[in-house]
Amino acid sequence: MATVLTRGKALPRATAHGSDSEKKDFDASSTSVASIPPLGEPIERKKHFWERSKPYDSEAIATLPSVFDDPETAEKYQPPAEWENAHRFDPLARWTWGEENKLIRKIDWRIMVWACIMFMALELDRANIGQALTDNFLPELKMNTNDYNLGNTVFKLSFLCAELPSQLVSKWVGPDRWIPTQMVLWSIVASAQFWLSGRTSFLVCRALLGMLQGGFIPDIILYLSYFYKHAELTIRLGYFWTAMSIADILSALLAQGLLRMRGVEGHAGWRWLFLIEGLLTLIIGIMAFLLMPAGPCQTASWFRGKGKEGWFNEREEVIMVNRVLREDPSKSDMHNRERITVGLLWKSLKDYDLWPLYALGLVFQIPFVPVGQYLTLSLRGLGFDTFQANLLTIPYTVGHMITMLAVAYAAEKFSNLTALSVTSQIWGLPFLIFFNVADLANTNRWVIYAVTTLLLSFPNPHPIQVAWNSRNANSVRSRTISAAVYNMAVQTSGIISSNIYREDDRASLYKRGNRQLLAILCMNIVVYALVKVYYVWKNKSRDKKWAAMTEEQRLDYLATTKDEGNKRLDFRFEH
Repeated sequence: MATVLTRGKALPRATAHGSDSEKKDFDASSTSVASIPPLGEPIERKKHFWERSKPYDSEAIATLPSVFDDPETAEKYQPPAEWENAHRFDPLARWTWGEENKLIRKIDWRIMVWACIMFMALELDRANIGQALTDNFLPELKMNTNDYNLGNTVFKLSFLCAELPSQLVSKWVGPDRWIPTQMVLWSIVASAQFWLSGRTSFLVCRALLGMLQGGFIPDIILYLSYFYKHAELTIRLGYFWTAMSIADILSALLAQGLLRMRGVEGHAGWRWLFLIEGLLTLIIGIMAFLLMPAGPCQTASWFRGKGKEGWFNEREEVIMVNRVLREDPSKSDMHNRERITVGLLWKSLKDYDLWPLYALGLVFQIPFVPVGQYLTLSLRGLGFDTFQANLLTIPYTVGHMITMLAVAYAAEKFSNLTALSVTSQIWGLPFLIFFNVADLANTNRWVIYAVTTLLLSFPNPHPIQVAWNSRNANSVRSRTISAAVYNMAVQTSGIISSNIYREDDRASLYKRGNRQLLAILCMNIVVYALVKVYYVWKNKSRDKKWAAMTEEQRLDYLATTKDEGNKRLDFRFEH
């Protein structure tokens, strides 16, 4: 987020704990810069997730400078009265680092952990098809590799088509209502896969699963943005996608037991796998109705605390609302149950400044997805049995978790989202070259497995790019739509990926497909470079215009401009 300050005035600072200001009406006619309570300085955060937290003065003021510290500019960014958290907005509020960090840990426990659990449930029902493949799933349904590809394509196409409608419904009724509803509905379909009878029923179930699961991820991302600042969200999305990897590990371990149920009541093990994991999601979906509050100031319910207070007291709500809004005033643009009109939808879709990020979403995972999608099937082809094939997916999943978290932390530490994101492509380059030059038919199976594991352990920049998209949207309306469109681009890449490894290429261990993956990876490096160039150019153009304006012209611009979101001259794109 980069809303630049209008003035160059030095604001009062504090490095030690001072008395907290009583809440006052922020009136530009009676408040001056000199009367603003002291502000704090940023503290040094740890560079990597494995490090201990840096020492800091817990009594120091944590309230950082923002546009709300100048009465004249504060009026231009004032949250509307109908915003659900407006009663907790107080530009004169001050709090300490001790208070803020304690509150962040509480939000992590109450909000983030449950979001991760829900995502794990989605991943179990989305990815357990990989475990089913090792248990004679295709032969028993009289299907082949191309049928499996078609199923993946149907799932991803349905998922893609549901993204935007789901996000619009979620914005209208609230993610706290819509997400649990989605989970309950898709869990019923997931469990119903127990009764699959052939190609047609397989395709129908994949279509329904995609339709009902689509939109879940952007819904959750928008929901989390209510509670976290931008850099915090990037790190937590790293853990969010780590939860997906943990679900993949659990899925492999659960498959060890559930697939051994082959013969129970005369049914195959893969049927029990679908049924039991679907019922587990049903339980989590029902619990989600109780454990998802509508927003930071709406946590009170019979299940989430006593009386009117809920999970957070008044002081905590004031800190939650003001620390997020001071960083990004655009987060008060819309009520959390306000629907997006057709006009606003069209305005968001034609926001060309976000198209570079959609392009990244379309291509960045393609070099890796086909290899991972066919891993269990490939391992069976290399001579590993059903249970070995499932367990051998665990090492790359662990490696993937470590590298993904490391690159997410590094992106925030070095403030260079593009450079850290492109490391995924550079990582995959030597391994895809190996697959293209080696004689795989005569290569030791453990060597092939080792190279595949290293390739799939790539530092996935997905959490960085999702948060990057959220930052550069700079309005709730645009953030809602762009989250869905970005994820639609990612799902489109999944459709492309599902059709690179083909049945007629299987005998050569997908040599043709691997050539295509290498070519796409090289293209991706160029795409990342172009995205960097575009955002640097946009920011320099705005800097030039902003610097040419006098202070009075800037204030007049803020008072009269019709520019919105990331089109404002005082906004700078992250890159």
